[in-house]
Amino acid sequence: MTGDRLPEYRVKARNTSPTSENKIHDDATARRYGFRGGLVPGVTVYAYLTVPLVAALGSAWLERGTASVRFHKPVFEGEELAVTGATTARDARGATLALTGATAGAPEAATLAATLPAGSPTPVNLAQYSTAPLPDERPEATRAHLGSLDVLGSPVNTYDEAAAGEWLAKVGDPLPLYRGRDGWIHPAFYLDQANRALRQNVRLGPWIHAGSVIRHLGGARVGETLTTRGRVRSLFDKKGREFVELDLVIVTGERPRPVAHILHTAVYQLGGPDMAPQTPQVGAPAKPDAPPHPQVAAPAKPDAPAHPQVGAPAKPDAPAHPQVGAPAKPDAPPASPPAVTH
Repeated sequence: MTGDRLPEYRVKARNTSPTSENKIHDDATARRYGFRGGLVPGVTVYAYLTVPLVAALGSAWLERGTASVRFHKPVFEGEELAVTGATTARDARGATLALTGATAGAPEAATLAATLPAGSPTPVNLAQYSTAPLPDERPEATRAHLGSLDVLGSPVNTYDEAAAGEWLAKVGDPLPLYRGRDGWIHPAFYLDQANRALRQNVRLGPWIHAGSVIRHLGGARVGETLTTRGRVRSLFDKKGREFVELDLVIVTGERPRPVAHILHTAVYQLGGPDMAPQTPQVGAPAKPDAPPHPQVAAPAKPDAPAHPQVGAPAKPDAPAHPQVGAPAKPDAPPASPPAVTH
């Protein structure tokens, strides 16, 4: 049955990083880039979007669900964000859902396309994701340097009860399944680790989280230590701004067990305050020579890392990351990168 509405969730947005090294969250710096104040972090907006989704799907989505989140318009401190959503498809392969985060000034500030596959997640090939130490001194984030990296340094963080309490207070999530010794690790914490994989490897000026594609591979619980392995998947420019896409796998345990696979896209060079406001239009076409950024239901190029559909077998030598609902066209053009205004 389709069209089932999710419970609406309303929350007063908080800028959870006003003193961050990333000055796009600082009011004065953000105003120089054309915004009216510091941006609420994309990770925090994603946390808000997951509340009605997890309320409806429960721990099953935390174990094997997928998400593709895009940030279309900025969300600011104190704004009310209304999260609405519905089931758009349901069959023997699983369920597909669509959610939107809206403010008074932006009816589509952020969108999330999610699936709950009926079967177990397709595994990733961990041999393709090495670990490396973080750099003692971070080089400047340039295209030349990012393009030279074979392996990213691996952030390591323990999500114990204290960390869980701090995180849940930060994002204001009311759901009980994240609490206690056996609670689940919050899904937005995985995107926080993805941000760390970028900012702990290179020195950045003001930068913006553009969007992410996430696939849960079993989930993790309070008390576990997460290691984020990864590499730079693609670099491209759009309207004078420089984008980077990271291909990351989060693992836990002495015998590493994959927890989540993430394709994480950021604008690492905004182009300078003279280009304000930093708000590329939603759906603007990618440059013909730009590396593709996979979207939900968008086809992948045959020579890109494999992204099999939900329930489809992975290529044995490719990092698996499913598309949702559409077969890959072998001769299709690259998909457009996500719009970036948040």
